Amino acid sequence: MEIAGTEIPGVYTLTPDLITDHRGAFFESLRAEELSRFLGRPFAPAQINFSSSRRNTLRGLHSVTLPPGQAKYVTCVRGALRDISVDLRVGSPSFGRHTVRTLDAESGVSVFIPEGVAHGFLTLADDTCISYVLSTAHVPGTQIDIDPLDPELSLPWGLTEEPVMSEKDARAMSVRQALSAGVLAHWSDVCP
Repeated sequence: MEIAGTEIPGVYTLTPDLITDHRGAFFESLRAEELSRFLGRPFAPAQINFSSSRRNTLRGLHSVTLPPGQAKYVTCVRGALRDISVDLRVGSPSFGRHTVRTLDAESGVSVFIPEGVAHGFLTLADDTCISYVLSTAHVPGTQIDIDPLDPELSLPWGLTEEPVMSEKDARAMSVRQALSAGVLAHWSDVCP
């Protein structure tokens, strides 16, 4: 597996070694001890979630307060999506910057998103399914929802029509409101 850094410290793209033959393909999606060794800290899965969505569905931007914090290992297991991570760690050298990648089921490429970095995606095909391997279990009341269409972030979703969104995401706060509310993680708390 190849692990590559992105523009955001702590966000990594992981590309598996595909083994193909006449039957199709095989690859390891996650080897926790290898990822932990690379990160220099443990990544122990505590919960695995899946979502499936029709084309042009926009989910996110989501993060989790500290504590408990939550790192994510995200993989597209069916279909394709435009995946965006945004650094919302107050004091980070890349605060407000984003990284974009296309994830699809065929490549098996995954992304690791550390605590304090928000995540969202736009589905590019019907019946797209994404898997989230999470470092902590869901704790009600700790999710941070940021408007994925916040003009201050100006994220490159590549929208050609109005996206399908949940009410919760459509009403989410801006980054400026999240800063004022004091809910965002601080760089020094997640990257000591």
